[in-house]
Amino acid sequence: MAEKRSTVYVYNQTKETFLAFQVKVADSVLTRMAGLLGKRSLEPEGGVWIVPCNFIHTFGMLFSIDVVLLDKDFKVVGLHELLRPFSITRPYFRAQSVIELPPHTIFKSGTTVGDQFVIERYEACRTPSVDSLTDSAPVGKQ
Repeated sequence: MAEKRSTVYVYNQTKETFLAFQVKVADSVLTRMAGLLGKRSLEPEGGVWIVPCNFIHTFGMLFSIDVVLLDKDFKVVGLHELLRPFSITRPYFRAQSVIELPPHTIFKSGTTVGDQFVIERYEACRTPSVDSLTDSAPVGKQ
């Protein structure tokens, strides 16, 4: 059975900026191990959220990335800008997850250690469909 890949958006609530809109969730053993290996680049609004994770390596990667480390409450506890291929970060023991983003995302969003993030799936924000609206009783004369 194929597993459904989730996509989330990442919002810096402290700075009121979006970091990415199409972040893939890597929360299984296979997706966490694969990460960005084999990719040639990240989409401008893309990324990978690795859960659980408190450090990463870029061995085998072909491009630089920005890295945000988050605690269990989605507070930023570590940052790495323009992490080059064949690098490794030190473990952040307070970190529970890592977001890998396109280069310069941290700078463009103004993200700093201590910022509060919101990470949500699009399904949680879905508005009612047109079908569900037409199924309700019409408003008319009484």
